[in-house]
Amino acid sequence: MSATLAVEIAGLKLPNPTMLAAGILGLSSASLLHVVRSGAGAVVTKSVGLKPRVGYANPAVVQVDCGWLNAIGLANPGAKDFAEEIAELKKDGLNVPVIASVFGFSSDEFAKAAGILTRAGADAVELNVSCPHVEKTGSEIGQDPNLVAEVVKRVKSAVNRPVLVKLTPDVADIVEVAQAAAKAGADAVTAINTVRAMAIDVETVRPILSNKIGGLSGPAVKPIAVRCVYEIHEAVDIPIIGCGGVTTWRDAVEFMLAGASAVQVGTAVVSEGLGVFRSITRGIESYVRKRGFRSVKNIVGTPHRT
Repeated sequence: MSATLAVEIAGLKLPNPTMLAAGILGLSSASLLHVVRSGAGAVVTKSVGLKPRVGYANPAVVQVDCGWLNAIGLANPGAKDFAEEIAELKKDGLNVPVIASVFGFSSDEFAKAAGILTRAGADAVELNVSCPHVEKTGSEIGQDPNLVAEVVKRVKSAVNRPVLVKLTPDVADIVEVAQAAAKAGADAVTAINTVRAMAIDVETVRPILSNKIGGLSGPAVKPIAVRCVYEIHEAVDIPIIGCGGVTTWRDAVEFMLAGASAVQVGTAVVSEGLGVFRSITRGIESYVRKRGFRSVKNIVGTPHRT
């Protein structure tokens, strides 16, 4: 007996519960199409703002013992130019959702960028209110439940597509923020974005990243992310997408047991290659089948029911 891997999140139908995370291979239609053909159940674009942004000087990415640090600085071509990439991608008749990650320095900027990208064909938007290394946006918004609610309401009024909210772990109570997003009308939440961190070169006696502070991703953040997903699942009724250190099928299953309906894969694409999507999917299917379930949906949140 084979297990059904298809999942539905806020009306988005995924052939399997793996998604490309924002910021990895998401800046062109060609790279996103390559990810889809490699087996991802959905793709999330690079975070895009209303206006073009250069980002930070190199070094902007550094490998550390427990993962990767990055401070790209939300470099992007701007929503109007990137809309062309989405339109081009949608011409290929994809069978997976294309989710546009958007950021802004005000709720109005979030809404305008989201509107441009959904009109170009994006099936949903993911609000990046959690970038840890750019001032006056990202986690500075995501740490305030009232600001998160304001952004969600403004975007929901501007687009007729599902709105996902990517949450920051750099907050006293992530559940409070998730609840604010849900109450404001968010269709799903993604937990979590990178963790605020830094590295210093002991020889040069200087921070390695040009921005000094960056975001930590990879295996080190997985236990934090799993805890966040578990706590959010206890408190909200909207779907949760797990993100943070997913490298193997075991990682993905752990997130789903905690309460995630799907998982995003980012750093592992760099370390393991694009074959990671099919490897994770095969492992999930085998696990679900051995447990005697007909659908992957049956394992979501299991520990909460025992």
